[in-house]
Amino acid sequence: MKSVPTIEKYMTTAPHTIGSEQSLAKAEKMMADLRIRHLPVLNAGKLVGILSDRDVKLVESFKDVNPEEVKISEAFTPDVYMVSPKAPLGEVCAEMALHKYGSVLVVDNHKLVGIFTWVDALEAFNELLDTRLKQ
Repeated sequence: MKSVPTIEKYMTTAPHTIGSEQSLAKAEKMMADLRIRHLPVLNAGKLVGILSDRDVKLVESFKDVNPEEVKISEAFTPDVYMVSPKAPLGEVCAEMALHKYGSVLVVDNHKLVGIFTWVDALEAFNELLDTRLKQ
């Protein structure tokens, strides 16, 4: 029986991040330019949460909100699902599905080393179908 792969095999390494004092407009531009939907948020170099495109759209939907003036610190999600790079792929995917998480931050020794999104999960699933289930 083959072993279950760990999250580090499929995570995106060196994810783009944004500082908590940056503007929502800057985050939105970064996401659009990089074609990503999640930005880990740092405060003084320390990981403090995540900002998703959904967070940006929600805040911008409020009346009289100027994205140039709103700081990331006012919009990000501080309570983030974090795992070790050695976390089993199946457990991480099960948690993501259970809680409907769009992404997981991968942390090693309190340092951000990667991000694992539902797109990464689909790529892992596709690879596993191709390599492990073909006869």
